[in-house]
Amino acid sequence: MSIVINTPNGQIGRLLALRLLEAGRPLTVISRSADKVADLVKQGARLVQGSTDDAAVLERALAGAEALFWLTPPVNGPDFVAWSREAALTAAKAVKAHGVKRVVVLSSVGAQHGAGTGPVNSLKAVEEAFKAVCADVTILRPGFFMENFLRDVGTLAKTGSLFMPVPRSKAVPFVAVADIAAKAAEVLLDAGWKGHRYVGVHGPADVTYAELEATFSEALGRPIRYVQVSLEDARKGMVGAGIPGWMADVFAEMYGGIGDGRMDPAEPRSAQTTTPTSLAKWAREVLKPAVEQAASAAA
Repeated sequence: MSIVINTPNGQIGRLLALRLLEAGRPLTVISRSADKVADLVKQGARLVQGSTDDAAVLERALAGAEALFWLTPPVNGPDFVAWSREAALTAAKAVKAHGVKRVVVLSSVGAQHGAGTGPVNSLKAVEEAFKAVCADVTILRPGFFMENFLRDVGTLAKTGSLFMPVPRSKAVPFVAVADIAAKAAEVLLDAGWKGHRYVGVHGPADVTYAELEATFSEALGRPIRYVQVSLEDARKGMVGAGIPGWMADVFAEMYGGIGDGRMDPAEPRSAQTTTPTSLAKWAREVLKPAVEQAASAAA
């Protein structure tokens, strides 16, 4: 019986797929493009080609499956909340029809609030869709991806500054995507858990936005300053960078939610929720080379 991953081409899904294959577990991946998962198929994964919101595709993928890892794709249109819910309901129907025993859902901090959390708005409904049909569901709620700072590489290289509409004193959990994938693999490979569970994935420590200055300055070997901007200025900056207005509104809502607590974790920090990769280590190994490459290209 296989484990099914609906997003094997993303940052987390690919790392998870590789871990499961290394563990010798039968794996099924859903992908529109066979080329993008050719390496996984070569290593033994079964491919079901098609879209993750297609009922027929999900039926084929989940037939005979033991477990499903479900990751809601990134915001893909103004109707992303309805689309995400309907895709999850379609998958949940197939889970029930085929008697899939376990589901692991990748959610997010802030999902407990539903509306008012920007791109996280859709995830509470996704969580509930799978809980309604499966007795054993683990919902992973990670903190803010360290990899999101890669969006700021150009600005960091050019100005040495990080511009965000979040109070300097706000402390949040930053987590590396590799650690999220490792936690997902740990849960999927453990057959002993039961029931509906919420598991935080919080990185090694909460970090304030003011602390980013020292962390990034040391890691990058150059002075970095954090500049708090207004939500409206952030929105204008996103639109100016070519992001559609509706999407800029979605992310502005999320940033507002970080500031007022709507994006705080519902799960307390514990040994179970704490993951190993520090922001400093990630910045040295991932962010620094990216910034250096951007600076070299601009020179």
